Amino acid sequence: MGNDSSGRRRRAFRSLAGNSALLRVLAGYVLFTLTEYSVWIAMLVYAYSRGGATVAGLVAVAQLVPAAIVAPMVASVADRRSPVSLLAGGYLVQAAAMAATAAAVMVGAPLAAYAAAAVAATAVTTTRPAQAALIPSVAATPDQLTAANVVVGWLEAAATAGSGLLAGVLISVAGVGSVFAVCAGLAVAAALLVAGLQVAPLTSGPQQPPRVLAGIGEGLRLAVRRPRLRLMLALLTAEAVVLGALDLLIVIVAITVLGRPQSWAGYLTFACGVGAVLAATVSAVLVGRRLGAPILGAALVLSGALSALALSLGAVGTVALLAVAGASYTLLDIATRTLLQRSVPPQLIGRVFGLLEGLMMAGYALGALLVPALVYLGGSRLALLGVAAVLPLAAAVGGRALFGLDAETPVPVVEIALLRSLPLFAELPAPAIEGLAAALSPIHLAPGTVLIQQGGAGDAYYAIAAGELDVQHDGQFLRRCGRGEGVGEIALLRDIPRTATVTAHSAATVYELRRDLFLTAVLGHAPTQRQANRIADTRLATGGAPGNSDNQGPDAPEPG
Repeated sequence: MGNDSSGRRRRAFRSLAGNSALLRVLAGYVLFTLTEYSVWIAMLVYAYSRGGATVAGLVAVAQLVPAAIVAPMVASVADRRSPVSLLAGGYLVQAAAMAATAAAVMVGAPLAAYAAAAVAATAVTTTRPAQAALIPSVAATPDQLTAANVVVGWLEAAATAGSGLLAGVLISVAGVGSVFAVCAGLAVAAALLVAGLQVAPLTSGPQQPPRVLAGIGEGLRLAVRRPRLRLMLALLTAEAVVLGALDLLIVIVAITVLGRPQSWAGYLTFACGVGAVLAATVSAVLVGRRLGAPILGAALVLSGALSALALSLGAVGTVALLAVAGASYTLLDIATRTLLQRSVPPQLIGRVFGLLEGLMMAGYALGALLVPALVYLGGSRLALLGVAAVLPLAAAVGGRALFGLDAETPVPVVEIALLRSLPLFAELPAPAIEGLAAALSPIHLAPGTVLIQQGGAGDAYYAIAAGELDVQHDGQFLRRCGRGEGVGEIALLRDIPRTATVTAHSAATVYELRRDLFLTAVLGHAPTQRQANRIADTRLATGGAPGNSDNQGPDAPEPG
């Protein structure tokens, strides 16, 4: 069992290298994370230098409150239209706002700098909901989805560490304004990476303009109906309170407690990032596993590390404890977001993650307000202890439900996204798609493996999730098929033997749908039956592999 599990993890991570769309999304996210945390550090340092913890806290709230309001609204776009447009557009708005912040800082206009930074922080809220809808649409298997989320956590941790160094070096060499200028360029690069991706929305049917309030209401109603979902949202919001407080506490500890220069705020953030990188590497073990216990354990370790910071253990002790804190909040975030992604119906992923983004922005704002209040009441030690108590309180409210967080059957979001991308199934209603997705069985093919043999019985349909397959008829090569295509439906629809051989050109992953389920779904839905017949007639008329269609309509280009 252990060898099967480790082999499954290795396959999932190796498969990421062959998914170019997923790699582009991940590369853009690295640049986004570098900019997000670098400018956040720079703005806290800028505000703290002008008015201490109170001004820094108020500036943080001024950035986060608009973001908390806007996040659930813009996220509905990620469900109803391709999430690529929301992701690339958000990156470009961030770039423009950061460039404006840089200009305001350099000319000495703090109010303009705060306003531009608020615009950038609001645009940040588009990224994670769009990515939450995009990654399942380009992932090949559920394990690859979990592996991608683990890699996202690792990359975010590495970029967080890098952002601390980037901000620290730029502040010490060229001042706060240079951080915003450099990050504006990185945001443009992130937009260019993802702008060319072609991904269909997860929601079927005509693409009407998104109903913002209705979308938010759907996300809220889903959270109300599902206690586990509600608990996950509460835990992530509590985590945001802690992180919003920690960002400001790091500035206070660096400048006031340790008596170091402003650049040390970046270096202490780097210490958090180093711990996060280590934890994200270890989080590979989460692939294929239950996640309730790791979530609870990470929350308790994070609180313990923050409590220990109140002991004032000097620079070395502070760096070590911040590394532990970074490790624990990274594990908490990866595990909870992955479980949330597994548990939400795909047509609501963008809205639920938009709701989460709004809640987390509100949590960041609450944490930023909590620190000045606690510092006023009892200094930095009380602030650290008070922040450390947030997650245990949230866990206590959750009680025994924490241990059953992943007891529900996961939603087959990867399989649904794959079926939704196939023209044959594009018009099926959501319940039918979800039923088919739950019945799919993954098959991993080594290069040269025969999937379909000419003359064989038509007993299944295969949707291609990753890799390439070659189609041959009477020994003659016809074409090459890849992700977003399928093979085998005409033999099922026409009740004839397979008329071509399909072989794996490269390592590939396909999903098998048995004959009875395929025919029930296709023949039981008139628009889908018409689409299937059009595909079959076109392939038969053109003389190309009648038993092994690529799911394309008459006007679609040949794959290859």
